[in-house]
Amino acid sequence: MAKAAKTSFVCSDCGETFARWVGQCTSCQTWNTVEEFRGVAPSQKKSTGKQGGYSGTTGISAKIDDVKSQEFKRIITGIGELDRVVGGGITVESVNVLSGDPGAGKTTLLSKVIGKISKQMPSLYVTAEESSSAFKDRFTSRLKVDYDNENLSLMSEYDVDAICAEAERLGVKFMVVDSVQALKGDEFTGVAGSVSQVKGCAQVLSRFAKQNNVTMVVVSHVNKNSEMAGPNILKHIVDATFHIEVNDSSIRTIRPTKNRFGDIDTVGLFQMTEQGMMSVDNPSKIFLSSMAEDVSGAAICCIRDGNRNLLLELQSLVTESEGEYPQRVCVGLNMNRLKMITAILRKHGRQRFNHDVYVNLVGGLKLPETDTSADLSMAASLVSSLQDKPLPKDMLWLGELSLSGEVRPVSGGVPRVQEAIKHGFTKIVVPEANYHKKMESAGVSIMRVKTINDAISLI
Repeated sequence: MAKAAKTSFVCSDCGETFARWVGQCTSCQTWNTVEEFRGVAPSQKKSTGKQGGYSGTTGISAKIDDVKSQEFKRIITGIGELDRVVGGGITVESVNVLSGDPGAGKTTLLSKVIGKISKQMPSLYVTAEESSSAFKDRFTSRLKVDYDNENLSLMSEYDVDAICAEAERLGVKFMVVDSVQALKGDEFTGVAGSVSQVKGCAQVLSRFAKQNNVTMVVVSHVNKNSEMAGPNILKHIVDATFHIEVNDSSIRTIRPTKNRFGDIDTVGLFQMTEQGMMSVDNPSKIFLSSMAEDVSGAAICCIRDGNRNLLLELQSLVTESEGEYPQRVCVGLNMNRLKMITAILRKHGRQRFNHDVYVNLVGGLKLPETDTSADLSMAASLVSSLQDKPLPKDMLWLGELSLSGEVRPVSGGVPRVQEAIKHGFTKIVVPEANYHKKMESAGVSIMRVKTINDAISLI
């Protein structure tokens, strides 16, 4: 007698499994997302020939010293920030997932990528969410992608088996599937986008890529928390996952959340334009204002985003309050941090802040709540605006403020200072405990401070 298919209940948002149906997922706390999942019975499973992941597996173990080492090759896309974030190029034969909010630029970016790679190898773009004509119109008319027509094929299909069969027939070596939530396989239960379909289709695509030496990028939707949608097992099936963050402006940030072949601490910066996603190779051009004259309330800081140092400009406006209670407005920074720094300036710096205070981080980025390296630059910009004393544009402020008024050191002080020197800054204020001889450079003045009053005296 054949075994019956196993039934379980799975959350469509986070992939948590339950023995019975529940109204609220205990893992992600969402309501009405737990659905019945009926696995395929053993007698119904289709034979896929080779089993497991990479092709060439024999089922026989070997001593680790007897296993031949393999140096993974990479495909250089020519898009600087993308090559940086994936680890120096897309690893050959890898399966990667790119997620992001609607309109973040996933299809736009991958259109440019496949256009460049089509000049190197046979490529296929599978669009399961729109017609071929609609994709071509955007690809050629709006984005004006440069591509090799002989090497690039376009397919509008949602059946995962048909996609793999066509890719094998064409002999493609690079492939984009947009998106995994729109795919469907006959051997998997549920509608397209369900847990069983997403998991099953991802496994089919991954197995096909490994067995046919195909490099693949799969697009994924996001849930209401702007996190990659689908079961958590999806992240384990693929080799790397990348997420596009949308800031308040046209800036897009790509972060890896998993990368078997590279670092997950790096970030890639892009700017959305009419011509698509453009690589931001020099972020200082965007995040630093281009005003010719020194103005009060502007101070430069250097934050660390992943393993990358970014120079940002903080702008403050301190004006007399017209109401009974002073206003505090923050854009791109933590409001509680602003309140704390104004309190430190009142208590230890003897600065009167019975005023309306507005603080803005230029460029549209948002400073993480855990990053305290911009404390000193925020304090400097506030005092500069309060006293109406402009700060030199070639002056950088680095340090964390404690409630006692002490300027505390920040991590990675030397590389931050070196990044500032590289961009022409000649006056750099650092905490006394952060100072190192490697910070010294010809024509650069390193000013060490211990307390907030030491910093105020430099304004």
